Amino acid sequence: MSEQFESEHECDCGGSCGCGGEGHHHTEYVSKEEYIVRLEQYLEDLKAEIQAVEAELAGLRQPA
Repeated sequence: MSEQFESEHECDCGGSCGCGGEGHHHTEYVSKEEYIVRLEQYLEDLKAEIQAVEAELAGLRQPA
């Protein structure tokens, strides 16, 4: 069984967050496996961004 997932708003980040990526005007079909890989990478990127924000907040909260 061949499943395809439609990605109309592929962003530079690999997700569909609307971050302003160039590829917003075409439809791309990917396999289920490729979609899973993209989502896993996007999740890892989000986790890294969360860690960076937490570190920035921790630094800002330190007394001067």
